[in-house]
Amino acid sequence: MFQVISRAARLSRTPLSRSLPAFSTTSQINGRDQLGRHEAPMIDNDVVVASPDEKQQKSVLESTISVPVKVDLTPVSGVPEEHIKPRRVRIYQPPKNAMQSGTNNIHHWEMEFDNRQRWENPLMGWTSTGDPLSNMKVAFRSPEEAIEHCEKNGWSWFLDVPKIEKPVRPKNYGLNFSWNRRTRVSTK
Repeated sequence: MFQVISRAARLSRTPLSRSLPAFSTTSQINGRDQLGRHEAPMIDNDVVVASPDEKQQKSVLESTISVPVKVDLTPVSGVPEEHIKPRRVRIYQPPKNAMQSGTNNIHHWEMEFDNRQRWENPLMGWTSTGDPLSNMKVAFRSPEEAIEHCEKNGWSWFLDVPKIEKPVRPKNYGLNFSWNRRTRVSTK
C-alpha cells in the first residue's frame, strides 16, 4: 500500500510540458495555427442576400441614439402654462421630526411648489385647492439632482439651504471651580 502511495506522489511531481495543451484536438497554440491555415470569417447570410436599402435600414436600426445633455420637457409634460410659468419651486432639506430623536429620513432633499389659492370647504371645513401641483413633493439625493430636474421641466427654482447648527461643546465640571476671568476672583 505504501508503494502505491509513493508512486502516485512521484507521478504528480513530474514536470509537464506547458508549451502544448494537454488534451488538445487542434493544432492551434495561443490562438495561432501552427500549420499556417486560416479560417474564413463568419458571414451572416441575411447581410449577403439583402438589398442596399435593407442594409442601410439595418445599419440605422443598429446605430446608437445620442440624446442632448440639456433637455426641455416643457412641451410634453402636459401641465398647463398657468400652473408653471408664474410659480417657483422650493428645493429644501426637510427638518428632523420633533417626535423622534433619531436622524432617519433627513438625509435627502425635497422639491415643492409654492402655494396658490386655497379656501376652506364650507361643508366639512377642510382646506381645498384647485391647484394640481400644490401637494406634490419629490425627494432627491442631492440638491444638484433637484436643480437639474427643475431645469429640465422649465421651472424657476430657489434653494433653501438649512442653517447649520453650531457644534455642542461638552461642559466640564472643573470649570465651576476655576479662576473666573471676568471678575478675577477665585471661587474657593
